[in-house]
Amino acid sequence: QVQVVESGGGLVQAGGSLRLSCAASGTIFSIDVMNWYRQAPGKQRELVAGITSSDSVTYADSVKGRFTISRDNAKNTVYLQMNSLKPEDTAVYYCNTILRGRRWEFSRAYWGQGTQVTVSS
Repeated sequence: QVQVVESGGGLVQAGGSLRLSCAASGTIFSIDVMNWYRQAPGKQRELVAGITSSDSVTYADSVKGRFTISRDNAKNTVYLQMNSLKPEDTAVYYCNTILRGRRWEFSRAYWGQGTQVTVSS
């Protein structure tokens, strides 16, 4: 069993900062990639940032230069530092991880329950 738990969401004024955390726990052999997605009301879920096991990162154009993704492999944890937040960043942020539970298993995706980020103008 694998659990993915996010934390760190909340309400912040425009221009402020928040740091999201996501920890994967349970039977984990290896983690291929850890991603942050977000979904605003009435919109599709979109990839915000991702980081691979070799620390290769990717960002959505809308957050480049403002958000930074990082990971702590020893803790199976990924972070999203969000600076210069804008009202349009308001969404539920979801952690997604692709991992292998046991050495002989195929990789599969797991999702967290989401954490609300609200940016007021």
